Amino acid sequence: MIRSVNDFEDIFFIGIAGTGMSAIAQYLSGIGKKVSGSDRYFIHGEYNEIREKLEKEGIVCFEQNSQGIDNNTSLVVVSTAIEDTVPEVQKAKSLNITILKRSDLLAIIANSKKTIAVGGTSGKSTTSAMLFEILSQAGMNPSIISGAGLVRIMKEGKIGNAATGSGEWLIIEADESDGSIVKYTPEVGILLNIDKDHQEIEELIDVFSTFRNNCKNLFVSNQCNSYSASLSKGSQFDFSSDVNIHAGFVAENFKQQQMKISFGINGVPFTLNTVGKHNMENALAATAVANQLGVSLDECAKGIAKYEGIHRRHQLIGIKNGVCVIDDYAHNPVKCAASIAACQHIAPKVIAWFQPHGYGPTRFLKDDFIKEFVNILRPDDEIWMSEIFYAGGTATKDISANELITEIAHKNKKAYFIENRKDFIESVRPHLSDDCVLLLMGARDPSLDEFSNSVWNML
Repeated sequence: MIRSVNDFEDIFFIGIAGTGMSAIAQYLSGIGKKVSGSDRYFIHGEYNEIREKLEKEGIVCFEQNSQGIDNNTSLVVVSTAIEDTVPEVQKAKSLNITILKRSDLLAIIANSKKTIAVGGTSGKSTTSAMLFEILSQAGMNPSIISGAGLVRIMKEGKIGNAATGSGEWLIIEADESDGSIVKYTPEVGILLNIDKDHQEIEELIDVFSTFRNNCKNLFVSNQCNSYSASLSKGSQFDFSSDVNIHAGFVAENFKQQQMKISFGINGVPFTLNTVGKHNMENALAATAVANQLGVSLDECAKGIAKYEGIHRRHQLIGIKNGVCVIDDYAHNPVKCAASIAACQHIAPKVIAWFQPHGYGPTRFLKDDFIKEFVNILRPDDEIWMSEIFYAGGTATKDISANELITEIAHKNKKAYFIENRKDFIESVRPHLSDDCVLLLMGARDPSLDEFSNSVWNML
């Protein structure tokens, strides 16, 4: 029975190229474990960037053909997307090798360190990265297992979603979408927000209630989000960007100039090289926790000022012919609205392109998407959608992105459907001006990086 990180040495990951899997793999390699893995995207004779970066970290990569699993393997790790019928799973079973879900392994890792778990339906990756930056600035040498690449780490030629530090603190994202958040018992828990995403609000509140109760010492919640505030333990260390709400940490005087924001936290000035009021709230959450760990507000401000962003979170691709191209991971209604709102400070016109992912999630959130887009779009703003991203499986294809666009257009908003995204740039070109933002939004689709680069090159 595997109960701690000391109970295994040789780990094999099935689906190691996935963001969550590669992050844990890199962390374990960093603490001296022997790590290997396979992925269906590793194809003989084809270059794969993730594979190259993993191998530079000493992680041996295989095609998904079972060759990497043998009698020396002490643990096999699978993601939720890996089914029991996969040959590698069958081989592990035939060799009586322990098989764990990714989230179960992360829970074991979290129990080996003083862990800060960041929860909420939006902002987990960003807040985790900001907190990592602050604790690094304070000389605390933290570790991080993230759901997105930190630009600072990516500049070192790494994937960027993990770092193994010598300090006692580990920062992780606590994911509610698969329910794994209830498996963690962190020293510190952060609850950023609760909005409809994957599940109904009532179900999410139940999940986050368990998360709150599992936190050992400190639970910090956003008082501006009504559902998050309802789960507060009443701690004086809660945070809010509304001065009319009681909280131990308050952010105010928000200002945005192009791609930079400024604000104050409890009277101390902060600047941040990103956009949107939601990122002020993310920085506030990170600061509230860091301060309770002994980092002064002045030192927190220094760390936040060094924050370079994370991959595909309002990432500036560039500015060409007056068009500012921004790539963002926004994928649920509230996130998409916040992303557009942040860009509205940059230019008088925002043209947003969005690719929904999954037929089930799109059907579940259809009315919410329509409401949020209608409410946030200004008269000159536009929303474009391409067809729903299909990752395979047995999904019922009974909804189209065009249905969302049609209803948004009926609300007198500028809304356009472009079924094949390859046709997007030529179709949108006449709509571009010399002072506008072209915002690209979407998630789960591994080819979105390639798409954003192609849009930029064709602009």
